[in-house]
Amino acid sequence: MEKEYRGLGDVSATVAQNIEQARGAMENYLNFVQKSMSALPWAGSELNKKIMGYAGQNIANAFGFAQKLTQAKDLPDLVRIQTEFMQTQLKSVSEQAKDLAESAGKVATDALKNMPKVSS
Repeated sequence: MEKEYRGLGDVSATVAQNIEQARGAMENYLNFVQKSMSALPWAGSELNKKIMGYAGQNIANAFGFAQKLTQAKDLPDLVRIQTEFMQTQLKSVSEQAKDLAESAGKVATDALKNMPKVSS
């Protein structure tokens, strides 16, 4: 009985195809989330735009990382790609969290300013 052998090129091509299919699914999901968020009170706000922008950016980064992994030549190359991705993502997520916290604070402050005054 002969075993089927698939070379690394075949595996990389299959993984790349799966990545592209997953990218399409994530784009559809982001579109769904964007439509759903349009019903929220802050739909047109800068906060909503930032959340969606960062979500898209993070997904694109993850898919770029996956694509690079398919091109790794050996284990040290794979580790290098992983390390670079993790360092970049940690810095990016930290900056995003700071920016979103500032924007959320501004939205909350603006909402409080626009609330009707309650008389006692």
